[in-house]
This record gives sequence, C-alpha cells and structure tokens, in this order.
Amino acid sequence: MEPSAFAREHPDRYGAGDDAKLLAGIMGHNLCLDIFGVPSHEEALAGLTVHGEASVDRYEITELPGELVLELTLPMAQLKLSRSIQLRSQHMRVQEAVENLGSNDRPLAWTQHVTLSPPFLDPATTEFRASLTRSIVADTDSGSHAYLSLGKEFAWPMAPRPDGGFADLRHMHETSPASGYTAHLTDPQRDHAYFVAFASQFRLAFGYIWRRTDFPWLGIWEENCSRQSPPWCGRTVTRGMEFGVSPFPETRREMVERNRLFHTPAYKWIPSRGRLEAEYWISSQIADVIPESLTWPEI
Repeated sequence: MEPSAFAREHPDRYGAGDDAKLLAGIMGHNLCLDIFGVPSHEEALAGLTVHGEASVDRYEITELPGELVLELTLPMAQLKLSRSIQLRSQHMRVQEAVENLGSNDRPLAWTQHVTLSPPFLDPATTEFRASLTRSIVADTDSGSHAYLSLGKEFAWPMAPRPDGGFADLRHMHETSPASGYTAHLTDPQRDHAYFVAFASQFRLAFGYIWRRTDFPWLGIWEENCSRQSPPWCGRTVTRGMEFGVSPFPETRREMVERNRLFHTPAYKWIPSRGRLEAEYWISSQIADVIPESLTWPEI
C-alpha cells in the first residue's frame, strides 16, 4: 500500500513495530535517509520510522520527456531531497541531491536499499557478483536463523560458518529457514563499485553501478523464511543489496559512535545549508551467463 496512507489499526497485516509503516509499502528500491536502520526510542516516539522519512513520505513527481523528477522535504530531518530518473537505452541513470535546510552540520546516513525477490530471486540458482573486498558478519542477526558466524571478519565472497566451513555469498543460502547480514567494503582500487545479479531461468542480468566516493559500503541482507511475525509469516524470500555511506543498519547514535570500519567512515557529514550529490546507474541485459563486472555507461 501507499505508506503515507498507512494506519496502525492493521497490526495483524503489517506488524506493530517501528518498521510497520515501511513494511506496508516497501518494494524494489528503498531510499534510507537520514538514518539507515532503526530509530532510537525517543525518535520513534516523535514519529520517525525505520530507515527514515524518505522511505515512507509522499513525493512530488514531475514527468518530463524521458525523465521523472521526484522531490521531497523531510520535515523531521530538515533535509530536501531531489531525484532524477532518466531512461537511456537499457540503462537508467539516477541522480540524487540532498540539501541541509538546517543551521547545523549533521551526520548523515544515506543508503540505496535494493531488494530482490521471487520469481527473479531463486535461492538455488540466482548468482551474484560484486566489487567487494574486506567484509564482516554483523554482531547480531535480525532474523531467527543465522547461518554465519556473528561478528567475524572475512574476505569476499567466502563467509565463515559456525561449523568451521564457509558460505559463498555469490549465492543465497539455498535452504530455509536462514537469515544473515554482512557488511562489505567496496574495492578501493576501483573508481566505480557494482553488483550484478543473474537469473538463468530468465536469461536476465540486473545490477547497479555507482561512484565509490559516493557510496563506499554494500550490505547484504538475507531473509529466507526465517521471520515468523507479520508481515513475514515465515514465507518471505528476499535478498537486499544495500549500497550506501554506512556499513550497518543501526541507530544514529550507534552509527556516530562506530565512526569508522576498516579505516573508512561509517557516515557522511552534510554541512549547514550544504548540499551533497550522488549518481548511479541501473542496468539490465539478456545473457546466458552472469557478467563478471559492470562498467560505467558512456552515454
């Protein structure tokens, strides 16, 4: 449903937590701004929801020839967001700008929460590639059936399992129930970072490419029939490929206290009356095998 029309009188359908409004409408690509993760107790009492206002507020949309322009003012965060989406051949070009309307410099979380699901996503056959290096399993698991060793560092793509073995994150965990979250530093030797997913049954490859200076982190979240509460109800299969300025979904306070991971900042500063910009591309192509990388479109 349209999340701005959400009403809490349906907890049996969407749950009763701080994420209920988000879960009522989340699909495909979700923008997390200006938090990535849960609000604090005090922020939740003030009305802030999981992943921030940009996930649930109503946008003003202007249709131009070959372009959609979306604009939104976040009243609690005192930020203004603009997004341009342009179709270029088999690519989509997305440009975003965030302006600070307040008089204070402030820490900023800004994550592109890309969510894949069936029928494109099949845990047994869908493959992934990404330009990732140093990695770590989250200390806690938001699901109920963690299959990786919590808090352990590793090198992409082989993640440690509690039994002493390794899981190849170029694939989802095939059997259910399973859950997990891993944070990954994008390759510092590349100007552009990417991920690509491939569904052999559709001969379709789909992915994103972005400037590493804009978004140095990618988080991988897996939910394979693990969560039992509404709206999951033990039947949800999804994988989030979440690239942004922060490695983990966490409260604002935790993000600031973390400060850095692998010598890389865990958030960005946006100055008083300042403006930050980012650009990324969405690409799809018919293919018989998965592309091993994506390149920045020369369009």
